[in-house]
Amino acid sequence: MEIPKWANGSWPGLEGPGIEAERRTNNYCLVFDGFLKEITRRIGPPRAAMGRPKGMAEIDWSGRMTVPRFTAAKKAGRKLSMLTAYDFLTASIFDEAGIDGLLVGDTLGMVVQGKSTTLPVTLEEMIYHAEIVARATKRALVVVDLPFLTYQVRPEQAVENAGLVLKRTEAPCVKLEGGVAQAETIAALTRADIPVMAHVGLKPQSVHALGGLNKVQRDRARLLEDALAAAEAGAFAIVLELIPMEIAAEITEQLAIPTIGIGAGPYCDGQVLVAPDMLGMTPNFSPRFLKKYADLHGTIAHAASEYAREVREGVFPTEAHGHSASGSPPRRGEA
Repeated sequence: MEIPKWANGSWPGLEGPGIEAERRTNNYCLVFDGFLKEITRRIGPPRAAMGRPKGMAEIDWSGRMTVPRFTAAKKAGRKLSMLTAYDFLTASIFDEAGIDGLLVGDTLGMVVQGKSTTLPVTLEEMIYHAEIVARATKRALVVVDLPFLTYQVRPEQAVENAGLVLKRTEAPCVKLEGGVAQAETIAALTRADIPVMAHVGLKPQSVHALGGLNKVQRDRARLLEDALAAAEAGAFAIVLELIPMEIAAEITEQLAIPTIGIGAGPYCDGQVLVAPDMLGMTPNFSPRFLKKYADLHGTIAHAASEYAREVREGVFPTEAHGHSASGSPPRRGEA
């Protein structure tokens, strides 16, 4: 279903003095709340509240999430959840919790390695972490980022590097950033039977060209063109990062493949968050789109502080934490 417009092609709620200038610069998404209310009135609430379409056969989602099942979720009206994962323990917890997709993101350069951007991350580092996450996962779809300069040079380079990822990690698919510029590469990966997820909007590997990692991308025409190009080239899903929710809604309605939003509002087919951010481990990072479901920074800091205090004061360990010479559990007062 196409997002509603008036007969003249304009957006509901955007008529009036000065608005034409905003439309020309693609800033229409900054207007008052009436637009979003109009969308909800005309096309209904987000899919999570709509339920399964009538006549759609029930799908058992408890089994392994494959690429075809991931794509089919959109038609089934099932929202998709994704989180980043970089290690065995965290991946296994997320997998057991029912997360649909685990993204081994090149964000590891920032949240694991402490670097300022994702650009320094290498293919070998991605393979190392992806193999660990894939080994920990029994149900979730594992998606692996192709890092900077492992696919931009030519399509053949992308096929070779993505093939190495699949061979050495047992992950079933990869992700790359780009739409129109990477359409040929997406098509080449698809021809090689390497499933690929695309990524448009704010592209972290383009940080220097964009001028930062917090720049909302508002060029509607370019965003639509990128998303459609990626889908037509064969991408099985697409990440929409830091774009206005109205544009994300329009893209989601036009594409047959799932859209996975991060900072793109509630109208996408699924959502992805960087796990340390969602878990509250990055207290100084609180963008508008982020919801923190825990305060692990505080919890871990408190636990470590208590441990240090008890060691200093001789409270830990006690005899109950030790072994006796006889090999039997020590009794109170036993040396």
